[in-house]
Amino acid sequence: MELSFKHQLGLLSVMLLLPALCISQDTFTCSRATYYGSPDCYGNPKGACGFGEYGRTVNDGSVAGVSRLWRNGSGCGACYQARCKIPQYCDENGAFVVATDYGEGDRTDFIMSPRAFSRLGRNADASAELFKYGVVDIEYRRVPCSYSGYNVVFKVHEHSRNPDYFAVVVLYVDGTYDVTAVELFQQDCQEWKPLRRAFGAMFDYSNPPSGEMYLRFQVSGSAGIYWVQSRNAISSDWTAGATYDTMVQLN
Repeated sequence: MELSFKHQLGLLSVMLLLPALCISQDTFTCSRATYYGSPDCYGNPKGACGFGEYGRTVNDGSVAGVSRLWRNGSGCGACYQARCKIPQYCDENGAFVVATDYGEGDRTDFIMSPRAFSRLGRNADASAELFKYGVVDIEYRRVPCSYSGYNVVFKVHEHSRNPDYFAVVVLYVDGTYDVTAVELFQQDCQEWKPLRRAFGAMFDYSNPPSGEMYLRFQVSGSAGIYWVQSRNAISSDWTAGATYDTMVQLN
């Protein structure tokens, strides 16, 4: 049976409109999500962002690996709201997750920790049904990160070795900012020196200067790109795993 021109035009309009609905309604984007295995349902402490234990437990373990949103590691630490689309099972607010790892799935943007995936459901029974699906259609949007009671923190990465090799990650970055660069101030040259993005959210520097080190980090967001300097120095006797409060909040 052939369709009339009017019906063909209507069908074409619907086909063109559907993708727009997935990206324009309340700024949500349509995608898919799944979950990974975890012995305690928390995140992966060996995630590709380099966050370590922070990447396992931040946001009460509601974390995710991302692929398209990875952006060469600058997407590490970004926060998202994700809602699944099965009305009888899915909570209207969905799950709020932090990107702490890289992960690719079957046309998925999120591979969630079990704790995060369970929060897509309306209740425990609904979440159990969602787990049976394995992969679910979702819509997501970026939202501001909020860490009540925390300033932005520099953590000396566990791979660091004083005095030969210094590596750092930036934690508790609030708002909707991406950390795009880190620099340290070299006193003898009186200039800022760039650290290399080694992988994920980890920045490093071989043979760092002795003595105290002041760091600054570059963020990009809706307000543009700018530098934020820590008000506290990294002490000369820094050790791997040590954390330093910047005394700075972005929001």
